[in-house]
Amino acid sequence: MNPDRPRIVVLDGSALNPGDLSWDPLQALGQCTIHDRTTPDEVLVHAEDAEILLTNKVVLSGNTISALGKLKYIGVTATGVNVVDVAAAAEQGILVTNVPSYGTPSVAQMVFAHVLHHTQHVGEHADAVRSGRWSASEDWCFWDRPLVELSGLTMGIVGLGQTGREVARLAHAFGMTVLAATRTAPNGNENDGGDYVRIVPLDTLFRESDVVSLHCPLTPETEGLVNHERLALMKETSLLINTARGPLVNEAALAEALNTGRIAGAGLDVLRAEPPPADDPLLAAKNCCVTPHIAWATRAARSRLLQCVVENVAAYLAGKPINVVSP
Repeated sequence: MNPDRPRIVVLDGSALNPGDLSWDPLQALGQCTIHDRTTPDEVLVHAEDAEILLTNKVVLSGNTISALGKLKYIGVTATGVNVVDVAAAAEQGILVTNVPSYGTPSVAQMVFAHVLHHTQHVGEHADAVRSGRWSASEDWCFWDRPLVELSGLTMGIVGLGQTGREVARLAHAFGMTVLAATRTAPNGNENDGGDYVRIVPLDTLFRESDVVSLHCPLTPETEGLVNHERLALMKETSLLINTARGPLVNEAALAEALNTGRIAGAGLDVLRAEPPPADDPLLAAKNCCVTPHIAWATRAARSRLLQCVVENVAAYLAGKPINVVSP
């Protein structure tokens, strides 16, 4: 092994590549060590000699970054970079990159998987058939819950980046009216989402939408964006979908809204703590469907992600970095 080749360490590779993708393109770029998982106590040991450090969910604090004297590059194998103290990295002259937009089609697909779960109840009715209820029925069909047609309903999208726009496109294809709230047009003065998207203030969106889908980044301003006050604006028949970041939602407020019938249901692929504690109020909340942060995890999306990770590292090594994140 050539000792002059850069030392690359992957801290938590198992989620990105549980074995159905190849690490070969990354391994071709340097001396590569891939850890399936890294606990907080193991970070300094695993990353000790790394020039290039890749992380998905392992937190790299300012103190950790300062302790890694050989570190020159941090690659986040995701879009969100809240696991890295980007400002501390910049102070140390360490480059930070991310992978934008790799999962857009998959995440948008998951939004509608949750929407259709609540409007069609396919799994519930299929289980009823499997249990013999259709065979024993006096009628040629039955349904246990109201079935809801999406055409004519209103989809409200919070955050109109690439994923938000793809959700808007799919909602339009279903015949839905599409509203969006975006920080680039907080007063509804600009339409950058297509001629079928109406930009509105955030509270108007919560008030008028039948489905509210979150696609904004997690920032100090957006943390707890879905709170008691905004849930109180929503229709009793409305749904909340979150495939973005768990802390966008006040979990206690949402659980209360679901359990009291303030809103009709929620579809969540993300929670504040992942994995959640057993007493997370949303795990037992009424009409709440929680999936284990898998919207991004189709093989197609993970393949694009890994390809971009390799491209980011190769660009850094060539002295022409791409997808650089600024503090």
